[in-house]
Amino acid sequence: MMNTIIREMMVNIRDFSRQKVLNQRNLFFFNRFLALYLPEHINLVVLRALSALVVKIFGATIFFNTKARRTPSTTKHVSQFEKHKIVVLIGWPLVFFYIYNPNQNQPAMRHTRRQFLAQSAAVAAGAGFATLFPFPAFASRRFMLNDTIHYGVIGCKGMGWSNLRALLNNVPEATCIALADVDQSVLDERAADVEKLRGKKPKLFKDYRKMLEMKELDAVIIGTPDHWHCLMFCDALSAGKHVYCEKPLANSIEECNVMMAAAKRHGKMVQIGQWQRSGSHYQQAHEFLKTGQLGNIRLVKCWAYQGWMKSVPPKPDGAPPAGVDYDMWLGPAPKRPFNPNRFHFTFRWFWDYAGGLMTDWGVHEIDIALFFMGATAPKSVMASGGKLAYPDDASETPDTLQAVFEYDGFNMLWEHALGIDNGPYGRTEGIAFIGNQGTLVVNRQGWEVIPETQRNNKGVVEYKIADLPDQRKDAQVDYLAEHHKNFVNAMQANDASLLKCGIETGAVAAINAHMGNVAFKTGRKVYWDAAGGQFKNDAAANELIKAHYQNGWVLPGL
Repeated sequence: MMNTIIREMMVNIRDFSRQKVLNQRNLFFFNRFLALYLPEHINLVVLRALSALVVKIFGATIFFNTKARRTPSTTKHVSQFEKHKIVVLIGWPLVFFYIYNPNQNQPAMRHTRRQFLAQSAAVAAGAGFATLFPFPAFASRRFMLNDTIHYGVIGCKGMGWSNLRALLNNVPEATCIALADVDQSVLDERAADVEKLRGKKPKLFKDYRKMLEMKELDAVIIGTPDHWHCLMFCDALSAGKHVYCEKPLANSIEECNVMMAAAKRHGKMVQIGQWQRSGSHYQQAHEFLKTGQLGNIRLVKCWAYQGWMKSVPPKPDGAPPAGVDYDMWLGPAPKRPFNPNRFHFTFRWFWDYAGGLMTDWGVHEIDIALFFMGATAPKSVMASGGKLAYPDDASETPDTLQAVFEYDGFNMLWEHALGIDNGPYGRTEGIAFIGNQGTLVVNRQGWEVIPETQRNNKGVVEYKIADLPDQRKDAQVDYLAEHHKNFVNAMQANDASLLKCGIETGAVAAINAHMGNVAFKTGRKVYWDAAGGQFKNDAAANELIKAHYQNGWVLPGL
């Protein structure tokens, strides 16, 4: 790492001699040294002195551009700068190199350096330093390619662990330093799992807020039930952490809007767990669809037939298991006695915590459907279904549902069924794009094109478009791991445009899925006002947009 930095400094010196002016790249590498690579033992007084020296020498030249350097009024300043540049450019890297002791394995200074930077902001602003390179960028941690990224996980049993395992098995620069869960048995189990994978146990927390106080924590994975996503997401961003949040984004449309505002406000990297976006065969299918060979696409079908999901037999209320902080598990959800059916995994069939298959599987398939079609919001939605497979079980959400979404130029049909595997086109899940010339069917196993047929002038049946061989997914590629690699790449580059499923993408899928549930609950066709962000002339439907927090918890503000 040190050799890489020194090489970059030498390039900076060359650039200086050519440009005769301080540029943003030079400032960037000075920032890297100041905010990341100084060892713990460097005295704060030395830091202040070095910073003051750089600001004093560079301040007068920061704003020079090509035009300004041609004017007589700046000639004197450039000349003065020339006298100092070689001493400073060669001198300060050598000073840092002399101070740095590669044999000492001490953690980078964080808290005291951040205090120092904050205290220095006013002085630097007077010299123009902060204007060119804002101080939040100085105080926050920036990653380089081989930097270790310190993760924490909130909610460690199901998808929280699936995400962490995929990350640790495939991203060597990632490490887990903390786990938070309300269930002590889950914490103990996952701590042992992490130690087995990486040789070191993470710190354990029953309250995620304590974990977020860790200065060394860079990013969090949120794998809790849906009703907790919004609070934890906003708290993590406020604590300066990057966030990977499981799908669906939230348990209400209002929470989705709050989370989008928080992500925009804090500027951290946010990846939502709709990992099909990182699947190469989905991208290939999208490229085929864009060729236009299917003709006019007027109907898109999305479905999830989940035969392995059986009935949830009623169970009596009782005491929470030992080691479970049940009040913390409930969080903003309504206060209820503990019932095992409302706990691990099966929480998703109860409205207090989730939205059933409509939001659980729906966000995956609806996301791909709307991405391929270039749509974001429907004009209307209607839905019909209910507890038709298991009418007497404990679940609240429908085990059978059909929802029709009307968009400009096409309709989308969502359908799901528990206890049945034989879905459309012989697939348990998928998306079908039905065009005048053929149908594209894509799911997690691959994609295929089913051509429409016609009779030619000789009466022979022929395909309207070429019958392509079925395209199968590469079984060796783990798309969940690819999704986490993409998140790490975005953090390292500090570039949200690299994300496969950023906050807006996650919100579009979640909001559309919640609209399907709103239509089901109201029992009528509902009409969406995209500009106003609510349903048209429908107070009951608009009430279902809202999040109703309980037990003293408060919905974060916009």
